[in-house]
Amino acid sequence: MTSGNGDFARRIQHLRDRLGLTLDQVAERADMSSGYIQHLETHLGTPDRGTVTRLAKALETTVEDLLGGGHDRPPGQGAAMDEPVLEVLETDECLRLVAPGGIGRVAFSGSHGPTVLPVNYKFHDGAVVFRTARGGPMDQDLRTGLEGVDVKIAFQVDRIDEVRRAGWSVLIQGAAHHMPDDEVAKVAEAGVTPWAGGERHLYIRIVPQQVTGRRIHGL
Repeated sequence: MTSGNGDFARRIQHLRDRLGLTLDQVAERADMSSGYIQHLETHLGTPDRGTVTRLAKALETTVEDLLGGGHDRPPGQGAAMDEPVLEVLETDECLRLVAPGGIGRVAFSGSHGPTVLPVNYKFHDGAVVFRTARGGPMDQDLRTGLEGVDVKIAFQVDRIDEVRRAGWSVLIQGAAHHMPDDEVAKVAEAGVTPWAGGERHLYIRIVPQQVTGRRIHGL
């Protein structure tokens, strides 16, 4: 099987980085040489089915997802594991899980009713930080019009492991603070980069007031 682009190579790199594995560790798991793993990550094309199967197992994913076939499939449609355990997470563990940043969901009462929007975020100085357009709909919805009064919102982050049929979810509740200009330089150190692009220079910070989380795993 062949591929006309580098998507397969990028998926290997992404999965390896997500698991925090070195080339040598993936090679040992897949019973391949680290040089060959590096070759797959830097060259076009897709290897034979047997190699893909071994790589998928080493990277804790499925052959379909490694080949890119499952990207449009809604997550969580598979059957639950035989004996799932629902664990309530302590605050410290919740904050550890969200600390790397990524994509989360902001939930608030908007001008047209309950609203949930995905945002790119970073966890910086004990707070969630994301960017939006100044004067845009979210900016307006997250302003009370009263000095010193902030809108309380919810912020949710989760990760789902389709292969293991496990995952976790963290909910952070707190006030949405619009960062004043004199604090932007400091909070910009967080390095938040919105995928949506455009003029999104308004920084919003959520200082956690309540943090809860759950994890589903096996015995």
